[in-house]
Amino acid sequence: MALDTPLRRLFDYLPPAEAGAGPLPAIGARVRVPFGRQRLIGLVLAAADTSEVPQERLKPILEVLDARPVLDSAAIELLTWAAQYYHHPIGEVLTGALPRPLRFGAGAVEVEERWLATDAGARAGADGEPRRAPKQRLLLTFLIENGSAPAGILDERLGSWREAARALLARGLIASAAIRIETLPSPEARLRAAGPVLLPEQSAAIEAVASGFGRFGAYVLHGITGSGKTEVYLRLIERVLAQGRRALVLVPEIGLTPQLLGRFRERFDAPLAVLHSALSDSERLGGWREAWNGRARIVLGTRSVVFAPVPDLGLVVVDEEHDASYKQHEGGFHYSARDLAVVRARHAGVPVVLGSATPSLETLHNVAAGRYVRLTLPRRAAEAQPPRLALLDLRASAVRSGIATPAVLAIERHLGDDGQVLVFLNRRGYAPTLLCTACGWIAPCRDCDARLTVHLAAGRLRCHHCGADVPLPARCPQCGFAVKPVGQGTERIEETLAALFPGVRIARLDRDVVRRRGELEDVMRRMSSGEARIRPDHRAGGRTRRARREARRGADPDRIPRASAATEPARGRLRRLCARGARGARAGRVASLQPPSRRARLGDDGAGGSRLSHRCPLDRAAHAARRAPPRAGAGRDGQARRALPRAAADRERRARALARVPRCLAARGRGAPERAARALVARCGSDRAVLKVPKRRCAVALGNGVRPWRILCWRPVACRPPCNPAVRDSH
Repeated sequence: MALDTPLRRLFDYLPPAEAGAGPLPAIGARVRVPFGRQRLIGLVLAAADTSEVPQERLKPILEVLDARPVLDSAAIELLTWAAQYYHHPIGEVLTGALPRPLRFGAGAVEVEERWLATDAGARAGADGEPRRAPKQRLLLTFLIENGSAPAGILDERLGSWREAARALLARGLIASAAIRIETLPSPEARLRAAGPVLLPEQSAAIEAVASGFGRFGAYVLHGITGSGKTEVYLRLIERVLAQGRRALVLVPEIGLTPQLLGRFRERFDAPLAVLHSALSDSERLGGWREAWNGRARIVLGTRSVVFAPVPDLGLVVVDEEHDASYKQHEGGFHYSARDLAVVRARHAGVPVVLGSATPSLETLHNVAAGRYVRLTLPRRAAEAQPPRLALLDLRASAVRSGIATPAVLAIERHLGDDGQVLVFLNRRGYAPTLLCTACGWIAPCRDCDARLTVHLAAGRLRCHHCGADVPLPARCPQCGFAVKPVGQGTERIEETLAALFPGVRIARLDRDVVRRRGELEDVMRRMSSGEARIRPDHRAGGRTRRARREARRGADPDRIPRASAATEPARGRLRRLCARGARGARAGRVASLQPPSRRARLGDDGAGGSRLSHRCPLDRAAHAARRAPPRAGAGRDGQARRALPRAAADRERRARALARVPRCLAARGRGAPERAARALVARCGSDRAVLKVPKRRCAVALGNGVRPWRILCWRPVACRPPCNPAVRDSH
């Protein structure tokens, strides 16, 4: 038996004492067992005649919760494999695959509460009773006329009826009953609307996958944005449903779920089950029940849906397989839903389709190794035109809260043409930093090593890494001077756009505004209907059915993370963002706000798609500097080297910059600041960098020879001797 504990082992229990010679609990069923002083919910994995635990130490099962297993043999096989592969306790993996109510003993079979009138109630209703209680009389009359009614129908028809029901129940005029809703017959799936005419590449991809029905095969559907990958999914699912089987569809983001769900409902007249983290516990349990009892023919959701029970599975689809959202990094069990989807398809003997415009390196490696089959869609469907791409140099234009004047004028022209605008900035909140302009204090997170993000509307400072939340201070906690938000987030961009375009409706889409049920669907509805004209977004924007209108997009490539682990997916996201403006016959336009620290080139990807590639003249020198051995005398400056930016300058720039190093810092003990400054200048390009000097509380901000240097004192009292204000101001 597997229990929800961090112990990497199974536990042995005796059958229930009252069961006698009856049947044992089914494999995969839930039971309630004693565990120390607790009572836990466990899952039965096997039955045996003997145990390694002495007989006197074995305890009997307290209660069997399920007559039918909640996990079938295929699910147990998949979860056992995942626990071994990811080295996680088997009990936490198995229980984590169930909805939260089932982990605490809720019934797997839905129980419906029904109310009906008794014989005494029928006689009282015929006599017009109760005369002085109109709500009770209305409820009694409704039950007499309808025979019986579930609680949900009473909520819709009568509103607040519970108090009247309690009074009638006390008098014996009505009664309630809990009815178990057993497995309902799944209705036949029908096609509501025919799809568009397919391109030859789409037809070839469909036939290639359909020829592998009934056996495992991994197919990579590599198509540029707007090439009709979703239509390929729909046609394949149509064939699977025609065979009487079911389909499992994974999407990376919750924002894509309502749009894709709408496409499925427009095409198919079949029950669908939806599972994602934005649903309440009861809603997720309802969706899980629809999939478990086999009523749902299509199961759709985010990464956790890979564990959903889908009897008679015929096809697995993973949309945007490259997306990092498929990797679970939070909580206890860390896994990749994309990889588990492939393993599940292999165990079930069905094909799996991995769709992407920018496949991940792991997927491309599997294609090169012959494990996956690559299917390409090089052309856009529906005569879509490629977007017009433009780079805006921030050095040559005035900038207001991160939006350059040419971008503002372009947005104004596009709004005048009855278009829609998406402004992409992958930073939530109002500003990424809260800075004191007097002492240089930056709001840190006390629980981790990150900086707190300003959320001005909520009046909070929040850490986007560990979840820490503190009030927003009005003054610096060190010197008492005023603080100011530095940088831009989606909240600040929304504020700026509202000031620039006061008569235009704006619909921001991020986690801060989409919290309650229905808010995500409301934002997507406002964009699809044209009610909202501008949408600030921090997730590169999902698909939109009104993509012909939402053709003008702005992006800031300097906000893309520079870490090597995040560069590939982040730049792929920016590339897909550029291609989003090419859906439909009307050509979109993409304006990328380019900071002076990086040089980018936009072009074509060779398959009709957009491409954004960074070509910095200092990249090769920086790479060589990182691979070079450390210089003599700099072995103890590891902290300084870790703080250096990844760039390099030529000798003339180094000499010119080093000549202006302030003596108050360059001459300090053992030459550590001087070595740090030399190393910083040696690897610093046009970026301005901040370096924390070892064993000091000062920081040096170095320029590129054009901008003056500035000295920021974090704690002037800690400097011995303190920095001269005249020297600080002059530099």
